[in-house]
Amino acid sequence: MFRYDLPYYFAGLPFTPRQVGRKLAWLLGGNEIRQVMKGVYVDIRIPDSLELRADAVRLVIPPDGVACGRTAAWIHGIDTTALGPECLMEARWTRDATDVVEVRDVRVTSPVATAVELAMQLPRPFALSAVDAFLRSGKADRWILRAASTAYEGRRGFRQGEEILRYADRRAASPGESWLRLRLIDAGFGRPDLQIRVDGAGRSYRLDLGYPDRPIDGRRLGLEYDSDAWHSGAKAESRDENRRTELEALGWHIIPVRRPDVWGSYPALELAAGAFLCQHPRLPRRW
Repeated sequence: MFRYDLPYYFAGLPFTPRQVGRKLAWLLGGNEIRQVMKGVYVDIRIPDSLELRADAVRLVIPPDGVACGRTAAWIHGIDTTALGPECLMEARWTRDATDVVEVRDVRVTSPVATAVELAMQLPRPFALSAVDAFLRSGKADRWILRAASTAYEGRRGFRQGEEILRYADRRAASPGESWLRLRLIDAGFGRPDLQIRVDGAGRSYRLDLGYPDRPIDGRRLGLEYDSDAWHSGAKAESRDENRRTELEALGWHIIPVRRPDVWGSYPALELAAGAFLCQHPRLPRRW
């Protein structure tokens, strides 16, 4: 499968502790292998790929099992938390799935079935960001998801799943934008518009989300999720500040949002948005 020179011990193939025995700690300590998922290891030089993930899962589920839930999403290339490094994936499988596809000879619940199950099973913010990611990838369609979800009526999490599928939107460009959108909806401000284009003199801007149809004193509210990866450091902060000043001149009040604003316990985000919209937010926060 993988063409590598040295070391020869597994030629880059994923393997389990049973296959390596007492050498496992030695290989890990020497930084020659890494853990791909719980109980599965691989040569450190093998990059992550959907092919590698499928091969790893094949080692830890029975031949008649079907990978489902977060494991299926992982094989389909969908991140189900995106909140820092994920914990090692633990194999989840079932024998009862009906909507099944094959990925490198591994039976996996289809993208549609996986997205519906995640909408029902994951905590609400992660459920929404996962379903948004499925829609963004083109592997699932919102209306097909809503139609498929009717088959799950009566199961645990069905009501949450229906809510998440109503809110899902393929235009969300990142998990942070999905979480921010859910915050605003939960606060009672209504569903914001996404990827809003603002035309200025000589250039155009695109806002993560906002309320273009609810002007207050001639200005509109826009919100942007500033991730740690792209909006940290003096240069990035200066660029963001200049951008907000330019948008202010175009009639937009911009609220920058960072991860602590979304996940912290104090409702500063809801209070700031409510102050501009002249609306009391629905509190306490749901998550």
